[in-house]
Formats: sequence, structure tokens, C-alpha cells
Amino acid sequence: MARSDTRYREAFNRLLDYCGALPVGAALPAETALSDAAGVSRTVIRRCLARLQELGLISWDGREKHLLRAPAPADRIALPEHGGSSEDLEKRFLSWILRFDVPANTPLSVAELSRSFDVPQHELKEFLAGLSRFGLVGRRKQGGWMLRGFTREFAIELSDFRSVLELNAVAHAAEAPIDHPIWDQLDALRTRHLALKQRIDTDYHEFSKLDESFHMAINGVVSNRFVAEFQKVISLIFHYHYMWDKTLEKTRNAAAIEEHLAIIDALEARDGNAAVEAARRHLKTSKSTLLSSLRHHDLG
Repeated sequence: MARSDTRYREAFNRLLDYCGALPVGAALPAETALSDAAGVSRTVIRRCLARLQELGLISWDGREKHLLRAPAPADRIALPEHGGSSEDLEKRFLSWILRFDVPANTPLSVAELSRSFDVPQHELKEFLAGLSRFGLVGRRKQGGWMLRGFTREFAIELSDFRSVLELNAVAHAAEAPIDHPIWDQLDALRTRHLALKQRIDTDYHEFSKLDESFHMAINGVVSNRFVAEFQKVISLIFHYHYMWDKTLEKTRNAAAIEEHLAIIDALEARDGNAAVEAARRHLKTSKSTLLSSLRHHDLG
């Protein structure tokens, strides 16, 4: 899930415990009192009440709420074992930005985000400070944080920077020794590309994962901590843009498969110049697709 509902789950189970102490037919107190008892907002309480009603535990008509039956163990909602890693938080937060849930230049509330992503506020502040190096968020002069957002200018700058990194990686791959892992990876990727090419009419939506695997393999040739750091955000953004605009998705993905195969062909032939040129053409297409996706969202 992009947005954790741990607080809702915990609140719902607390309400079950509360109801378990009441006799069947008893009236439930006002939402404000339930909110205080569960330690969550009234919005979360209403969501809990709706589920209680769906399960036949309560009747709910306006302000009137009555217990219809005693709670059972099967009514409880399982809780996640942990809140997730920092890498998971980064992926969830970036996916939240890239779905355009909020516009650019929106002030961010650390307290609200902490509840939404189910992480302590101090951890979220550290995360935002780290994420600011990508330019997606920034500090406000009056304090706090601002979502700068994923804009057309950001997309162009990111695409240009991506080209620098990946063309360098392709050049390194072409010169990799015969025992380098990239050659086995490219062989496996060729098989996967050809298989998807045969199924493109029905399985074209699977390309985004294949695209991610392909570019991760190519970029993995370069062992550079700075490259690895920026590849995380680059990979996620270019993975998501395949899901933004469904217009001509099959045709677009089929063309990208051919572009990937051209790069693989040139690399396996140890033709560095041809590999770099094939990669340059592919990256140019990818940039155009990304900007087209932004126009689809009225951001380009």
C-alpha cells in the first residue's frame, strides 16, 4: 500500500475491545468520545464505524449507534509486523508524489505525513532532509517543508542527467571483461524481451518491470556510490511514467523492446559506438514519452 493504514487498524481493534465490554443493545457514545478513546481523528473513527456496520456489529443511523452483537476474534484486523524500511518509505513517498496526489509548491505537514506513512516524526524529518538532495522537496523560509513536485523542468533535468549516467554505463559495459556478470544478465534479458515480444498483444503492461530490470543491469556495471544514489529516484520515476499515460501503450512498449534489443545486440557484438548510439536513441524516446505523460496530466 502506498499509504499505511496501521493507525486505522489499531483504532478498529481498540473499538472492538471497547464494544466487547458493552452488553448487546448498548448505545455507543458520540464520535468525539470514541475518537478520544481510540486516540485517532474522527475521520478514522467514521471509517472504523463503517466497518463495524458492514460486519453487522453495530447499527448506525446518524448519531444513533447500537451494538448488535458481541465482537468475535475473526472481526479483528491483522497488524503489520513492522513499519517498513527506509527504502520502503522512499518508494511509498515517491509514488505518492508521482501519482500527483498534491500539486507542486504545497506545504508539507510533518505531523500529517507521519500519520499517513506510519513513521515517527523524527524519522520523517530525516527522510525529507535526505530527499531534498533530489530537488523534489525543500525547506521553507518560515520553517517546515515544501513539496516542489514533479514538474516539466524537473523531468527535463532528470532525463538529461539520466542520459549522462546511462551512456557512460553502456560504454563501460561494452568494455567489460568476458567473465563479467553483465553478459549472463544480457543473455537472460534478451530471452525475456523476445518472450514478451511474442506476447505483446496481451501482456504489454508487463514491460515496465522488464524496463526496470534492463536499466538496472546496465547501470550496475558502473560501481559508483554517487551513481547508485541517484539511480534509485531515476529508476522509480521512469518506471512510473509507463503507467501514467495509457495512450498507445502497447505500441510504445513494443517499440521500446526493439530499442532494448538493439542495445543488447551492439553490446554482445562488443561494438561500443553502436551501443552508445542505440542507447542515445532509446533515451531520447524515453524522454519524449516522459514529457508526453506530463502533458497527459496537464503538467507539460
